[in-house]
Amino acid sequence: MTPEQLKALVRTVPDFPAAGIQFRDITTLIGHGEGLAATVAWLADRARESGAEAVAGMEARGFIFGAAVAVELGVGFVPVRKPGKLPVPTLGIDYHLEYGADRLEIDPGAVQPGQRVVLVDDLIATGGTARAAAELLRRAGAVAEHAVFVIDLPDLGGAASLAAMGVRTDALMAFAGH
Repeated sequence: MTPEQLKALVRTVPDFPAAGIQFRDITTLIGHGEGLAATVAWLADRARESGAEAVAGMEARGFIFGAAVAVELGVGFVPVRKPGKLPVPTLGIDYHLEYGADRLEIDPGAVQPGQRVVLVDDLIATGGTARAAAELLRRAGAVAEHAVFVIDLPDLGGAASLAAMGVRTDALMAFAGH
Protein backbone atom coordinates (compact mmCIF):
# COMPACT_ATOMS: atom_id res chain seq x y z
CA MET A 1 0.00 0.00 0.00
CA THR A 2 1.16 3.54 -0.67
CA PRO A 3 1.70 6.08 2.11
CA GLU A 4 -1.38 7.97 0.88
CA GLN A 5 -3.50 4.81 1.07
CA LEU A 6 -2.23 4.20 4.59
CA LYS A 7 -2.95 7.79 5.58
CA ALA A 8 -6.51 7.34 4.38
CA LEU A 9 -6.89 4.52 6.93
CA VAL A 10 -6.29 6.90 9.85
CA ARG A 11 -9.56 8.19 11.25
CA THR A 12 -9.77 11.85 12.28
CA VAL A 13 -12.00 12.54 15.28
CA PRO A 14 -12.78 16.25 15.67
CA ASP A 15 -12.82 17.95 19.07
CA PHE A 16 -11.24 15.05 20.97
CA PRO A 17 -10.08 15.15 23.71
CA ALA A 18 -10.89 18.88 23.69
CA ALA A 19 -12.49 21.42 21.39
CA GLY A 20 -10.30 22.32 18.43
CA ILE A 21 -8.20 19.14 18.54
CA GLN A 22 -8.22 16.86 15.50
CA PHE A 23 -7.43 13.47 17.06
CA ARG A 24 -5.63 11.09 14.68
CA ASP A 25 -7.00 7.66 15.58
CA ILE A 26 -4.89 4.68 14.47
CA THR A 27 -7.56 2.15 15.50
CA THR A 28 -8.82 2.02 11.93
CA LEU A 29 -5.27 1.52 10.59
CA ILE A 30 -4.35 -1.31 12.97
CA GLY A 31 -7.71 -2.97 12.27
CA HIS A 32 -6.86 -3.21 8.57
CA GLY A 33 -4.61 -6.26 8.10
CA GLU A 34 -2.92 -5.14 4.89
CA GLY A 35 -2.53 -1.59 6.18
CA LEU A 36 -1.03 -2.75 9.48
CA ALA A 37 1.42 -5.04 7.68
CA ALA A 38 2.47 -2.28 5.28
CA THR A 39 2.93 0.18 8.15
CA VAL A 40 5.07 -2.25 10.15
CA ALA A 41 7.16 -3.03 7.06
CA TRP A 42 7.78 0.68 6.45
CA LEU A 43 8.79 1.29 10.08
CA ALA A 44 11.01 -1.81 10.08
CA ASP A 45 12.80 -0.68 6.91
CA ARG A 46 13.68 2.65 8.56
CA ALA A 47 14.81 0.96 11.77
CA ARG A 48 16.90 -1.56 9.81
CA GLU A 49 18.61 1.30 7.92
CA SER A 50 19.69 2.69 11.31
CA GLY A 51 21.32 -0.56 12.35
CA ALA A 52 18.79 -1.26 15.10
CA GLU A 53 20.01 -3.84 17.58
CA ALA A 54 16.83 -3.44 19.63
CA VAL A 55 13.55 -1.56 19.38
CA ALA A 56 11.98 0.49 22.17
CA GLY A 57 8.30 1.39 22.25
CA MET A 58 6.49 3.72 24.59
CA GLU A 59 3.36 2.57 26.40
CA ALA A 60 0.82 1.96 25.03
CA ARG A 61 0.51 2.35 21.26
CA GLY A 62 4.28 2.20 20.82
CA PHE A 63 4.00 -1.37 22.07
CA ILE A 64 1.78 -2.27 19.12
CA PHE A 65 4.15 -0.99 16.46
CA GLY A 66 7.44 -1.41 18.31
CA ALA A 67 6.96 -5.09 19.14
CA ALA A 68 5.91 -5.82 15.56
CA VAL A 69 8.98 -4.00 14.20
CA ALA A 70 11.24 -5.92 16.59
CA VAL A 71 9.78 -9.22 15.36
CA GLU A 72 10.25 -8.11 11.74
CA LEU A 73 13.92 -7.31 12.45
CA GLY A 74 14.58 -10.32 14.66
CA VAL A 75 15.76 -8.14 17.56
CA GLY A 76 14.59 -7.62 21.12
CA PHE A 77 11.90 -5.21 22.27
CA VAL A 78 12.39 -2.77 25.17
CA PRO A 79 9.10 -1.64 26.74
CA VAL A 80 9.22 1.94 28.00
CA ARG A 81 6.60 1.82 30.73
CA LYS A 82 4.43 4.06 32.83
CA PRO A 83 5.37 4.10 36.53
CA GLY A 84 4.76 1.09 38.71
CA LYS A 85 4.36 -1.44 35.90
CA LEU A 86 7.71 -3.25 36.16
CA PRO A 87 8.37 -5.81 38.92
CA VAL A 88 12.10 -4.98 39.24
CA PRO A 89 14.04 -1.88 40.30
CA THR A 90 13.74 0.60 37.46
CA LEU A 91 15.50 3.51 35.86
CA GLY A 92 13.03 6.39 35.49
CA ILE A 93 12.67 9.90 34.19
CA ASP A 94 10.11 12.59 34.96
CA TYR A 95 9.14 14.85 32.08
CA HIS A 96 6.73 17.62 31.20
CA LEU A 97 3.78 17.35 28.90
CA GLU A 98 1.83 20.15 27.29
CA TYR A 99 -0.61 20.09 30.23
CA GLY A 100 1.18 18.49 33.15
CA ALA A 101 3.90 16.00 33.95
CA ASP A 102 4.48 12.28 33.62
CA ARG A 103 7.10 9.60 34.21
CA LEU A 104 8.59 6.78 32.17
CA GLU A 105 10.53 3.77 33.44
CA ILE A 106 12.56 0.90 32.03
CA ASP A 107 14.25 -2.18 33.36
CA PRO A 108 17.91 -1.03 33.30
CA GLY A 109 18.96 -4.55 32.29
CA ALA A 110 16.82 -4.38 29.14
CA VAL A 111 19.60 -2.70 27.12
CA GLN A 112 23.29 -3.38 26.82
CA PRO A 113 25.91 -0.61 26.99
CA GLY A 114 26.42 0.78 23.49
CA GLN A 115 23.43 -1.08 22.05
CA ARG A 116 21.79 0.79 19.15
CA VAL A 117 18.10 1.16 20.09
CA VAL A 118 15.55 2.69 17.72
CA LEU A 119 12.43 4.26 19.22
CA VAL A 120 9.09 3.39 17.61
CA ASP A 121 5.76 5.05 18.37
CA ASP A 122 2.47 5.73 16.67
CA LEU A 123 2.61 9.54 16.76
CA ILE A 124 4.91 12.44 17.48
CA ALA A 125 3.34 15.74 18.52
CA THR A 126 5.41 17.96 20.82
CA GLY A 127 8.00 15.21 21.28
CA GLY A 128 7.95 15.23 25.09
CA THR A 129 7.44 11.50 25.52
CA ALA A 130 9.94 10.58 22.80
CA ARG A 131 12.56 12.97 24.23
CA ALA A 132 12.12 11.46 27.68
CA ALA A 133 12.33 7.91 26.30
CA ALA A 134 15.52 8.70 24.35
CA GLU A 135 17.11 10.28 27.42
CA LEU A 136 16.08 7.33 29.57
CA LEU A 137 17.57 4.83 27.11
CA ARG A 138 20.77 6.87 26.97
CA ARG A 139 21.01 6.87 30.78
CA ALA A 140 20.75 3.07 30.61
CA GLY A 141 23.74 3.04 28.23
CA ALA A 142 21.97 2.65 24.88
CA VAL A 143 22.74 4.59 21.73
CA ALA A 144 19.39 6.24 20.95
CA GLU A 145 19.80 8.37 17.82
CA HIS A 146 16.79 7.46 15.68
CA ALA A 147 13.05 7.39 16.17
CA VAL A 148 10.38 6.28 13.71
CA PHE A 149 6.72 7.18 13.88
CA VAL A 150 3.59 6.34 11.97
CA ILE A 151 2.28 9.92 12.23
CA ASP A 152 3.99 13.29 12.63
CA LEU A 153 2.14 16.45 13.57
CA PRO A 154 4.88 18.80 12.32
CA ASP A 155 3.11 21.99 13.43
CA LEU A 156 3.74 20.94 17.05
CA GLY A 157 7.53 20.76 16.59
CA GLY A 158 8.30 17.33 18.03
CA ALA A 159 10.70 16.25 15.29
CA ALA A 160 12.66 19.49 15.61
CA SER A 161 12.80 19.01 19.38
CA LEU A 162 14.23 15.52 18.96
CA ALA A 163 16.71 16.75 16.34
CA ALA A 164 18.00 19.29 18.87
CA MET A 165 19.03 16.40 21.12
CA GLY A 166 20.62 14.42 18.29
CA VAL A 167 17.73 12.09 17.48
CA ARG A 168 16.80 11.79 13.81
CA THR A 169 13.14 11.12 13.06
CA ASP A 170 11.22 9.52 10.23
CA ALA A 171 7.46 9.43 9.91
CA LEU A 172 5.30 7.51 7.46
CA MET A 173 2.74 10.31 7.22
CA ALA A 174 2.09 13.82 8.47
CA PHE A 175 -1.04 15.76 9.32
CA ALA A 176 -1.20 19.54 9.55
CA GLY A 177 -2.51 21.12 12.73
CA HIS A 178 -2.96 19.29 16.01
